[in-house]
Amino acid sequence: MFVLFEDAGKFLAGRVLSEAQTSVQVELDSGKRVKVKSTSVLLKFDQPAAGELMADAQSVAATIDLDLAWEFAPDEDFGFNDLARDYFSDRPTLAQQAGALLRLFEAPHYFRRAGKGRFRKAPAETVRQALAAIEKKKAVQEQICAWASELEAGSCPAAVREQLYRILFKPDKNAPEYKAVVEASRHAQQAPLALLQKAGAIDSPYQFHLRRFLLEHFPKGTGFPPLAAPAIHEDLPLADVQAFSVDDSSTTEIDDALSVQGLGSGTVTVGIHIAAPGLALQPACALDQLARERLSTVYMPGYKITMLPDDVVRAYTLQEGRDCPAVSLYVRLDEASLAVLGSETRLERVPIVANLRHDQLDAHLTEAWLANPAGAQGDAPQAALRVREPLSFFFRLAQHLKAQREIARGKPENFSRPDYNFRLAGNDGREPTGDEQVEITVRRRGSPLDLIVSEAMILANSTWGQWLADLGVPAIYRSQASLAPGVKVRMGTKSLPHAGIGVKSYAWSTSPLRRYTDLVNQWQIVAAARHGRTAALAAPFKPKDAELFSIISAFDAAYSAYNSHQAAMERFWTLRWLRQNEVRELVATVFKDNLARAEDVPLVLPVLGAGDLPRGARVRVRLGAIDEIALDVTGTMVQRLDTASAELSPQDDEGEEETVAGPIAIAVDVDDTAQAPAAGENTSS
Repeated sequence: MFVLFEDAGKFLAGRVLSEAQTSVQVELDSGKRVKVKSTSVLLKFDQPAAGELMADAQSVAATIDLDLAWEFAPDEDFGFNDLARDYFSDRPTLAQQAGALLRLFEAPHYFRRAGKGRFRKAPAETVRQALAAIEKKKAVQEQICAWASELEAGSCPAAVREQLYRILFKPDKNAPEYKAVVEASRHAQQAPLALLQKAGAIDSPYQFHLRRFLLEHFPKGTGFPPLAAPAIHEDLPLADVQAFSVDDSSTTEIDDALSVQGLGSGTVTVGIHIAAPGLALQPACALDQLARERLSTVYMPGYKITMLPDDVVRAYTLQEGRDCPAVSLYVRLDEASLAVLGSETRLERVPIVANLRHDQLDAHLTEAWLANPAGAQGDAPQAALRVREPLSFFFRLAQHLKAQREIARGKPENFSRPDYNFRLAGNDGREPTGDEQVEITVRRRGSPLDLIVSEAMILANSTWGQWLADLGVPAIYRSQASLAPGVKVRMGTKSLPHAGIGVKSYAWSTSPLRRYTDLVNQWQIVAAARHGRTAALAAPFKPKDAELFSIISAFDAAYSAYNSHQAAMERFWTLRWLRQNEVRELVATVFKDNLARAEDVPLVLPVLGAGDLPRGARVRVRLGAIDEIALDVTGTMVQRLDTASAELSPQDDEGEEETVAGPIAIAVDVDDTAQAPAAGENTSS
C-alpha cells in the first residue's frame, strides 16, 4: 500500500512499511524511511506506484483553471477531494484528487488553508487584489530583464541613469533599477561599476565624485531655506583702529582682520578681530540649526558649499569699507622684546580699511620688503602700501611667535612642500561641469603673509582657549599629547597642550562663518567678555554639557569627510591637468615603499621599480593609464636622477597624510539577493 502525505509544507508519497495507531512508517522512492503521523496522511492507495502518482498529479494540476475552480468551490470549508468531485466528476481518479490537492495548495491567493487537506476560498476582492499584484510583479520582473538586457548590450536605460548614484551608494535593494544592475552584472560576469561605465551611465567622472559626496552628506541638496540674517541690536562701541584682512581672492567668508596701535611708543597693541555672527545668532535658532547640520564649509577646487547662506555671510563678513561687528582680542606687547604684557577681549565695531589678497600680493611682499618698512616701495600694490608698517610689525611678531612655539614643540616646523592653487578657467565660483581647463600654480608654504595670518590666529586661539579655561567656561579644544608617531590631534572639552603647534591650550575660535566649532566657542567667548568671572553661569554651554560632546562627535566625522572629499577633488583635477597638458612623464621623489610624490603637481602615485630605492631618491616616471573614476594613475620608473642618496628625514613627512587612489566602495552586492532569471529568459513566476 502507498500513501500521500504532507511533511513541512511539501507533499510526498511512498510505500507503507508498517502502520500503528497514530503513525505510519513510509519508505520513499529515494530509499529514505520516514515516520509519518496518521493525521498527515491524505490519500491511501494500492496503485499506481507512489512516484507515478505524483508525476500524474503534477500533470493534472497544470490543467486546472483556478478561476473556474474558485467558481465551483463552496463558500464554506472543503476538502481537496470535494473540489475534485465538483471539477472533474463524482468519481475522480487518484491522480485527479492529488492534482486538485497540489493546485489548491499552490494558489493561496485563491484558496486559504483551513487544515490538513482542507481549504476555504478567498473573498472575491482579495482574489482581485492578489491577481493585480501578481500581474504587477510579473510586469516589474519583465522590466528588470529588459533593463538588464540593455545594460549588457552597452546601453543605460533612462530609469537606471536617473537613479544611478542612489543605486551605487544608497540603494533600495528592492527597487527594480537596482535589481536590473545586479541581474546584468551576474549575467555579464562584470563588476557593477565597470558594467555601468561600459554602458555609458557615468557620463562625467567629476559629477560621479561630486554626486557621490552630495548623496551621502547633502541628501536634501545644497540650497538654503529663505532665512534672513538677524540684526545685531547691541550698541557696540567703534574701535579706534584701522584693520585689514588677508585672504585668497576667492574668499567671501572673511572671518578675521588685524590691526596695530602704538608703533614707536615702546608698547604696541595688536588687534585680532573676528567676525561676530555669535552676537546675532543664538543657539537653537533656525540659522544655528542649519549651521549645525552642515558643521563646516566644504571646499574643493573652483567651488565651495558654504556653512551659512551667502546673504548671512555678507551680513557679518569683515568687508572693506564697513564698520563691522567683531569680537576683538587685543594683545599688548613690549615693542623691543615682543614680550606679552597683557590681553583684553572686546565686543565692538571695527573699521575695515583693506581686504588684502594672497594671490595678488605674495609675489610683491617678500621677507626683505616686510623687514624694512622704510625701504623702497617696489611694485607693491597701493592697498599693501597703506598698511606696510602694521604688516612689517606683524611679520616680525610672527617670526618671534613661531620661534617660541618651535622651542615648545622641540623641533622646527617643516614647510618643505608647497601648497597648490587650483584655478578653473571661466568658472567664477559656479558649480563646475568637470570639463573646465584647470590651472595649477604653486603657493609657497610659510610665505610672509601666510606666516602673519597663521601666527595671529594661533595667538588668538591659544589666548582665548586659556582664558576660557581660567574662567571655568567650557569650550571645544584641540589637543595633541605628543609628536610621537601615531599620536593624533583630538577634540574635547578640556584645555590640554597641543604638542604639534607648541601651545598650552588651543580652541578654534577664528572662523565662525565657516566652522561650527568656532561659532560655538565664540558664544562662550562673548559670555566671558560680558560677564567675566561669572561667565560660566551665563554661557550657553555649561560644564559637562552633553551638547558639546554631541557637537564634537558630529563635527569630527563631518570635517574628516569634507577634507577627504576636498583631497579627492584635488586629485581629480590633477589627473585632468595631466590629460589636458598631455603629460607623459614627470619627476618625483620616492618617500615610502613604492610611493613617490611628484615635484611640480600635487600627486602621489605608486611607481613600479621604485620599491628598492631609498627615501628621497629622485626619479623620472613614465605615467600609465589614467582612471578618473578610480582616481588612479600608476607610473614606471625610467631613470634615477640623483647619483647619491639624499635620504629624507622622518620629519619631512611630519603630520602629512597622502592621498592615493583606492577602490571605489559601492553598495551594489551581486551576491546578496536570490538568483534571478538571466536577462532575456522567459519566466512565468
